[in-house]
Amino acid sequence: MTPYVLVVEDEDALATLLHYNLDKEGYRVGVAGDGEEALIMANERAPDLVILDWMLPKVSGIEVCRRLRGRAETRNVPIIMLTARGEETDRIRGLDTGADDYVVKPFSMVELTARVRAVLRRIRPGLADDRITVGDIIIDRVAHRVKRSGKEIHLGPTEFRLLDYLMQHPGRVFSREQLLDAVWGSDVYVEARTVDVHIGRLRKALNGATDGDPIRTVRSAGYSLDLDAA
Repeated sequence: MTPYVLVVEDEDALATLLHYNLDKEGYRVGVAGDGEEALIMANERAPDLVILDWMLPKVSGIEVCRRLRGRAETRNVPIIMLTARGEETDRIRGLDTGADDYVVKPFSMVELTARVRAVLRRIRPGLADDRITVGDIIIDRVAHRVKRSGKEIHLGPTEFRLLDYLMQHPGRVFSREQLLDAVWGSDVYVEARTVDVHIGRLRKALNGATDGDPIRTVRSAGYSLDLDAA
């Protein structure tokens, strides 16, 4: 089951960035812009994890945390608190209120997504068994392993992320620019032909003597994971 993460953040740009990166990691994501909306959304659908800003309109993050801990339906939901308050007393207050982890702004998305995975593994291990299966290919994000037809496939980190993204959208054709943005990130400059190099490496790793090629090249368009064509 794909974990549902509720992001509670009133800064639109940061909320959009969080949504984008968590969606890219394979989570289902909901976004609330204030504490009141967060409580309504959590009441309508209990999240598997909450990323909660401290400073919020209407109802503060600390009060949201306290109320979530007071409800039977959300009492055990993991909460990661986001805040610009970095003093020890503030961290202790956040943790004492019921937060499971504490991230001080500014932070890197790589660190935050790693903390999300770590909290889910620690508190809700059933959700941390994060695997995707498409045809005869299985990718295990927690163990960072790939198998095809039961055989272990050894991939480099970039090829792993590339396969992960393609497996999230089987059959969909992505341009080189879309893959660059999704796998390398929009803030990193990489030439488009780099995608071709890593697709070539991924193909070599995946394609055994009789397994067939699951990656389809669409002329003038890009690449797609298509097991039917393998």
